[in-house]
Amino acid sequence: TLGPLATDIAPAYDHITSAIGAAIIAQAGTAMLCYVTPKEHLGLPNRDDVKTGVITYKIAAHAADLAKGHPRAQEWDDAISKARFDFRWRDQFNLALDPVTALAYHDETLPAEGAKVAHFCSMCGPKFCSMKITQDVREYAARLRGTGLDGVQAGMQAKADEFRESGGEIYLPAPVEAGMP
Repeated sequence: TLGPLATDIAPAYDHITSAIGAAIIAQAGTAMLCYVTPKEHLGLPNRDDVKTGVITYKIAAHAADLAKGHPRAQEWDDAISKARFDFRWRDQFNLALDPVTALAYHDETLPAEGAKVAHFCSMCGPKFCSMKITQDVREYAARLRGTGLDGVQAGMQAKADEFRESGGEIYLPAPVEAGMP
């Protein structure tokens, strides 16, 4: 089946709008999906347009397989999710639907070989990486096990101590802006 387009407002992005529709109809049981390229109804596709269309439809088909509960689809998703969480960059690239492009995009920003063992990505950096923060929280919780304090109690106590150390003031004076009375 070609399409169906989920919306008609996106010429040059019909591969995306049709992939949304394709995922829906595939989940409902459609046996064959026919990819759409970004140039649909605008021009003749080139090699890269065909690759983009095929990859987009592979994503749609995989999403449909997940929605239908296919165990192999879930195993693949789980494997790459675990690789992402563990910062196993090479495994992420190898498990990706398009490993060559995944590696190329990574290396545009972080080309050094050491970046492939980094415990953060280029988007969030080391201080704001949700995966790293989650790992740190898990390690913190593991250290608290057996101490008689659970994570919530320990966190509340730490915040209470911080509040007392900062003077214990609930209401602080509003900063006066320049030119304001």
